[in-house]
Amino acid sequence: MSRAMNLYRCLAFPLLRHVDAETAHRMTLAALKAGQQTGLAPQLAPFLGGGADDPVLATTLFGKSLPNPVGLAAGFDKNAEVPDAMLGLGFGFVEVGGITPRPQPGNPRPRVFRLIEDRAVINRMGFNNEGLEAAVARLQARRAARHTGVVGANLGANKDSADRPGDYAIGYERLAPLVDFAVVNVSSPNTPGLRNLQGRDELNALLARLAPLRERLGTPLLVKIAPDLADEDLQDVAKLAENFRLDGIVATNTTIARPATLESAHRGETGGLSGAPLAARATEVMRLLYTLTGGRLPLIGVGGISSGAEAYARIRAGASAVQLYSALVYEGPGLAARIRRELAALLKRDGFASVAAAVGADHR
Repeated sequence: MSRAMNLYRCLAFPLLRHVDAETAHRMTLAALKAGQQTGLAPQLAPFLGGGADDPVLATTLFGKSLPNPVGLAAGFDKNAEVPDAMLGLGFGFVEVGGITPRPQPGNPRPRVFRLIEDRAVINRMGFNNEGLEAAVARLQARRAARHTGVVGANLGANKDSADRPGDYAIGYERLAPLVDFAVVNVSSPNTPGLRNLQGRDELNALLARLAPLRERLGTPLLVKIAPDLADEDLQDVAKLAENFRLDGIVATNTTIARPATLESAHRGETGGLSGAPLAARATEVMRLLYTLTGGRLPLIGVGGISSGAEAYARIRAGASAVQLYSALVYEGPGLAARIRRELAALLKRDGFASVAAAVGADHR
């Protein structure tokens, strides 16, 4: 275990666990922003695990070169405030958002709950964010400053929108010139009716609206799906993704299921469950999607990843890259670095010269 992770587990988390989860998150963002603005972030990055990657981790994702396949999932940086700080911590790519066309406050607090005994989180945030224009302004400033590193945007729809497909189209058109990829999030359980857009007819109509924009703008476009879809629904998603020539699928978002194994007193809270209990189902979905797409479509694995072994298992199941978020709550800022080290060792142990060589290995 790195020194940074040991300090976090022994000192920081025992204090933070007594602070409301959302307040603790805001404190974390404030510290990261201060590091960016004062120029301290590059000096702290080596201590926290940033720095050079093992060459075996280098890979590509929809034509973008990544130093490693370990990404930051959407939800951590909803307003595109700290993407470069997170890249500095060793993430190979970062996804900001979800971003809706108009600002919205989200659901009433409290709306985030740590399930410490289960190493999980339940959230019912409800796409709280400052809106499209705030994110655009920050990403424009980032481009003007010529920052490097792969950054994508997670697209959402406003809760009270009369035209949710139109919301996604607005978000994609505005953000496409400023990011390296965009993800259509139709799988959040915290906006009423949103998950209906994963149905075959609804998703077909949504992608038909976005496809001409994808052809014109060129920015890779992916869709993020729920782990709660039935196998036949996953077949529909895979077919539509290929028919509309999407650039990938992100699997999976949080789950509305509540495994019987949950121990925390917060297990009955409504919202999306993420973290360790999601790992098995997320891996199952990944295996099926890889089979359905025949390895022709890049897949990003999310859900319950907190170690190099879990990242490696998801890659062998079919993921070209992985993302995490909830595990940061329990492991702290050195997590990406530890996963990178462990993943590099596992790839070398099994004789893989690259991440790409290991993608889908369990199917061969």
